[in-house]
Amino acid sequence: MKKTYVSIISFLSIGAFLVMLFGFLWTIQNQLVKKETTVREQTQVVEEPEKRNEGKIIVALGDSLTRGTGDEEGKGYIGYLIEELEEKTDEKLTLHNYGVKGYRSEQLLSQVKGETIQNQIKNADVILMTIGGNDLFQGGQTLVSPDKEAIALIKEQYLNNLKETMDIIKSTNQDAIIYLVGLYNPFIDLDDAAMTTKVVRDWNYSTNQLLDQYSNSVFVPTFDLFQLKVNDYLFSDKFHPNSKGYRLIAERAASLITW
Repeated sequence: MKKTYVSIISFLSIGAFLVMLFGFLWTIQNQLVKKETTVREQTQVVEEPEKRNEGKIIVALGDSLTRGTGDEEGKGYIGYLIEELEEKTDEKLTLHNYGVKGYRSEQLLSQVKGETIQNQIKNADVILMTIGGNDLFQGGQTLVSPDKEAIALIKEQYLNNLKETMDIIKSTNQDAIIYLVGLYNPFIDLDDAAMTTKVVRDWNYSTNQLLDQYSNSVFVPTFDLFQLKVNDYLFSDKFHPNSKGYRLIAERAASLITW
């Protein structure tokens, strides 16, 4: 009888232990499931982080106008242009200015073939260029003793260089918008103004025609800006713009740039 009673007690103890063990394991499992469900639900409601706004990248190429020679404030049209654009957009603007004083079209062509410029062009949203003034004017010598055949040859070489430059830029970055700033006539109030005006207008016309062959390419006219009061907008060297002149160019370019 005593043995039977002990067996019953042992059986009940083992049963109670198993029930307790089952309850313990069930509780742990339930908590794990709840935790997993909570994590899953939290993951579902977490929003993707907003894509970082990289802004716009502007690459400036060309001659002393891009460099800003003659500007008393040291900004050039590029500096004033950035200020204008910053007022038109909330996007971050990053500028890379590779302008070199004295550059002619063949030197610009050589520059855009380089790896550094290629990498910058590849990432650019906007490309600004000033080129051709040193080709045509050659320090004023071309128009001091004008020779129609010599000027025609200079223009032909310039257009060939510009075309190759445009081809390289477009093959590197098809989507970037190119703005090429046209020439003004710094000699318009001197003798033979009619002749110099015709030469510069023809030059600009041919440049514009070439740009028309490329998508996302804009000619920025400046001739009219300097036409009536050229000396008010020229630096003391009577060739480069002063601060007022550069501001005029910047305002004209900014009016044509859209994002």
